[in-house]
Amino acid sequence: MIKKLLAFLMILSLLGSSMLALADDAKTVYTSDFTKDEDGWYGRGAMSFHTADGTLKTVGRQSAWNSPGRDFPLIEGGKYDLSVEVKQDDLDSANFMISIAHTIGGAETYENLAHGTAKKGEWTTLTGSYTAGDFSRYVLYVETTGADTLDFEIRNFTVTAPEGEPEPKPTEPPMVIEEAGEVPSLKEIYADSFDFGSAAPQMVFRDPKWLNLMKTQFSILTPENEMKPDSVLDVNGSRKLLKETGDETAVAVHFDAAKALLRFAQQNGIKVHGHVLVWHSQTPEAFFHEGYDTKKPYVKRDVMLGRLENYIKGVFEFLDENYPGVVVSWDVLNEAIDDGSNWLRNSNWRKIIGDDFPNYAYAYARKYAPEGTKLYYNDYNTAIPGKLNGIVKLLKSLIPEGNIDGYGFQMHHSATFPSIQQIKTAVETIADLGISLRVSELDVTVDNNSEASFKKQAHYYADVMKILIAHKDQFEAVQVWGLTDMMSWRGSQYPLLFDGNGNPKPAFWAVADPETYQ
Repeated sequence: MIKKLLAFLMILSLLGSSMLALADDAKTVYTSDFTKDEDGWYGRGAMSFHTADGTLKTVGRQSAWNSPGRDFPLIEGGKYDLSVEVKQDDLDSANFMISIAHTIGGAETYENLAHGTAKKGEWTTLTGSYTAGDFSRYVLYVETTGADTLDFEIRNFTVTAPEGEPEPKPTEPPMVIEEAGEVPSLKEIYADSFDFGSAAPQMVFRDPKWLNLMKTQFSILTPENEMKPDSVLDVNGSRKLLKETGDETAVAVHFDAAKALLRFAQQNGIKVHGHVLVWHSQTPEAFFHEGYDTKKPYVKRDVMLGRLENYIKGVFEFLDENYPGVVVSWDVLNEAIDDGSNWLRNSNWRKIIGDDFPNYAYAYARKYAPEGTKLYYNDYNTAIPGKLNGIVKLLKSLIPEGNIDGYGFQMHHSATFPSIQQIKTAVETIADLGISLRVSELDVTVDNNSEASFKKQAHYYADVMKILIAHKDQFEAVQVWGLTDMMSWRGSQYPLLFDGNGNPKPAFWAVADPETYQ
């Protein structure tokens, strides 16, 4: 009997060692910590903020997808286990999901990864799994089903790779860089001409490697989403102000999602370009309705103008009080010209206020912006003749009032379109208006990551830079839209200067020295 017991114990011991070996392969990718701040989470169509109890609370929801979300640097082929605790205090029970929004080539798709039902006042754990597909961006979020306006809290959001994470796929063969000094700094190269910068995705603020790359290369940053209206406008807070004051024009704002970028810029002496105040997209629908309630009618023109002014005022007051001098310029208005009519698109702004809504937006921005803040109009497809005509028409209607400073070119191009001559014509046409210029969103796609494609891409970048350098007296900044190919919204087409490992591509060297690049 003793021998059998010893044998059994030996088997258990061997099994335990085997299980321990398997566990050693597992890697905890992320565990949330809401004790000090939002830990990189932001409200998707709602407001998310950390509480004194170390949880993340989401309020002001209007749709089931309104949720706390966070960008995660998942790796294609990686297997991930997900877990989160949720709690709600309003319904007898509510259904929750962990979901993912993944993006490739600019198209966002969704999957539901975990389901669970939370009873009133009880913490409930949701668990699920996900194998990462071929995407350039992954946003994990917690949403509800059938409880569109429910406030709720989350805690202990954990992502584990049970088999360990695979190595990221480089977008070109890795380059061995012995010393950081071998890679020149773009911000230093162009210091006498204009600021050189980048969009800064949320994930970079969790990795010292990417923070160092930004500090080394760029003198100005733009948040990808964290200062757009749906991240800044606090719908729930605005409802509370309305209830307290009876003022339909009262507006509350918050910058919870942008704090990581703003703090980083403030601490490192890097400028920030604000993006964006007024846009037809990514603006809470409730902002346009009576009582901040989408079930009620649109507000009248005078109320909408009041909300517009108070919103812009609140943005500038908050930034001036908390991050003085950090945000040096703004896209006041974004993508207002329709691609079909080549005039103002029929947005909520236009339907409620009228064709003069851009004039009011710039007048309010000028009224409340700190002295020296540059105010821009930003748009895409500037090199397309019809669109260019509409943009010029809008700029000419704004310039005489003295409230607009410049124009931002969104250059989301491919290595074959538009032509360099079209870009040159567009730049010269708008430069002739005598206003400041910037390239706000630059990337150049290619079909694959072959040597030939990267060489073609590099020559395109070099030709674009030559045009910009020729007008350097008017250009305030040139900003690529993203840090590395893996972080780009067009990541499957390898559009940026650095590959997925942070190595400089041929395009980097072309931008660094466009005149002599071969």
